[in-house]
Amino acid sequence: MAFTLPSKEAKSQAFPVFIEHQYGETRVQSEPSRIVSLSFIGHDFLLALGEPPHALRKWFGPHPYGVWPWAVEALGEATPIVMQGEIDIEAIAAMQPDLIVGQWSGMTRREYQLLSRIAPTVPPQTRFGDYGTPWQEMLRTLGRATGRLEQAEEIIAGIDARFHDIRQAHPEWEGASSVMVWAGQIGAYNARDIRGQFIEALGFKVPEAINTRASFNNYYALIPPEDLSPIDVEALIWLDAGGSVSQLERMSLRPTLRAYGEGREIYADVLLSAALSHSSPLSLNYALDRLVPLLEAAMDGDPATPVASTAEAGLLPEGF
Repeated sequence: MAFTLPSKEAKSQAFPVFIEHQYGETRVQSEPSRIVSLSFIGHDFLLALGEPPHALRKWFGPHPYGVWPWAVEALGEATPIVMQGEIDIEAIAAMQPDLIVGQWSGMTRREYQLLSRIAPTVPPQTRFGDYGTPWQEMLRTLGRATGRLEQAEEIIAGIDARFHDIRQAHPEWEGASSVMVWAGQIGAYNARDIRGQFIEALGFKVPEAINTRASFNNYYALIPPEDLSPIDVEALIWLDAGGSVSQLERMSLRPTLRAYGEGREIYADVLLSAALSHSSPLSLNYALDRLVPLLEAAMDGDPATPVASTAEAGLLPEGF
């Protein structure tokens, strides 16, 4: 599905704006032009609003500037400074930003206090914790901070409508159990995580066995390989950051899972896994384009229907 970037002339919001968050309130006095994004996924959201950051914090992957293929067009000719690892206060000060954003950054109170002396700084809201902000709220906050709230709301409405339409077209998904799991360490994401939010937006439910295993600021549960029962779901989505196919093949109890025996396992390759893990306005449509057909194959009620990605990875049960 095509994504249309907002025009530079689209801004109509008045400043200053005030943004409440877990460490207090931030006043953004005027339209920013040098934005430093400390969120591991926040640059995708800024790019969706037509606001390439002056600097960004790269998460993972081999792509230039930490920008994955779905966001390359939005990056255009911009060449942001790339940061990695811990938040470097001195390096950020040298950039002379006029806005610092970090809703998905793990920013501590002390770091916020130091950063806010450099420029207006926006951590996450208290109710969401460090990494639980829904993509809609992340975009809405950045829309307010950059003067693009109207454009943010239009983007949200469009993507939410697509989720609604898919959900309406697949009533058999409503209430079915599903979970996304990092294959390498068997880490299952709960309903407060953006990956859990994604699957529940399609009608599925993350099992309570996963939700109850994580604390407020802990969004996944490590599942011991000797007891896979918490991820014994109807649609099991294996995420892979690279190199986990062999680990799945060696997982001795994997054949005991319903999803394995009934052909309901979905293998997400590196690109699809990254799109789901960013869950940004730029990656969500890509993820839906690829994941929905795989879910349809997994949930059609016929174990003989192969899930294409699982077949391509060589992970189908013997005889499929």
